[in-house]
Parts: sequence; structure tokens; C-alpha cells
Amino acid sequence: MTGAAASKFSAGVLLYRSAPELQVLLGHMGGPYWARKDDGAWSIPKGEYEPDAEDPRSAAAREFSEELGLAVPAGEWIPLGDVRYGSGRSRKQVTVWALGGDLDPATMVAGTFEMEWPPKSGRTQSFPELDRAEWIDLELARTKLGSGQRPFLDRLAAALGR
Repeated sequence: MTGAAASKFSAGVLLYRSAPELQVLLGHMGGPYWARKDDGAWSIPKGEYEPDAEDPRSAAAREFSEELGLAVPAGEWIPLGDVRYGSGRSRKQVTVWALGGDLDPATMVAGTFEMEWPPKSGRTQSFPELDRAEWIDLELARTKLGSGQRPFLDRLAAALGR
């Protein structure tokens, strides 16, 4: 890719269940920047990968397990395609698969990341990648998810004939 910035590649799994209504499992982004935010601060469990070193589906499974500390449930992987969003250095291409299944979000053991906090303090602290996960109906998920990931909700509904 030419230009000022190259895209980063992410892949994820959008776990869904149908009872009592169609719901998706989303994670609230961890760390100090997201601690007091709710709308737009949730994400499909996903993460970055290098396309020359790993295929997107393997990366999606790995990242699901790393972010939630839980294995990806067995089931049919439904491709929801790619979405590109962001600008400048934060351009991202995200590939997502839907997967029907159920798990208890309370059993999540989040992966962590380190960052300097407070800024310019010289101190490094560890934070969870996701500080919680919840089952959320599609209507509410549209407000909770970051805007770049919202198209996956419509694609899921279409794939399930809803």
C-alpha cells in the first residue's frame, strides 16, 4: 500500500445466541481511556495479525481466546467479510466470522496489555484488553459498538435471515 500509512489487519469472532432473542457477545475495551465510557466503547473480540504470517480465521480464533481467556466454541463459522475504518496511522481492516454458541461471560479471564500510565510518568502499568464481556441484543449493540464495527451486526442479521 502506498501513501502515508499502511492498514493494520485484525480478525475476530462475533459470537451470537438466539434465545431469548438474538444477542451478541461484546467486550468492553479495557484500560484507562475507556474506563468511563460506554457507548462506542465495546468491541467484537478481535485482534491484529500479520497477513503474511497467519491466515485471518486462525488469527480470529487466537484473538478470541487471548482476549476472553476462553476457547472458541465449536460450530459453523459464518463469514461476515471485511470492514475498513479509521484514518491516518490508525487505518484498520477487520475481518469477522459469526459463530453460534453460548458461554458465560463471568468465566472470562482477559488478556492484558502494558502501557505508560499516567502519560509521561515513565511508569508502565498492565491493563485488561477487555474489562468485561456481556450478551447484548442487536439494537443496543448498535450503540455500544464502535462505529467501524457496526456493519457486522447488519451482516449477521442478514446471514441469519432476521
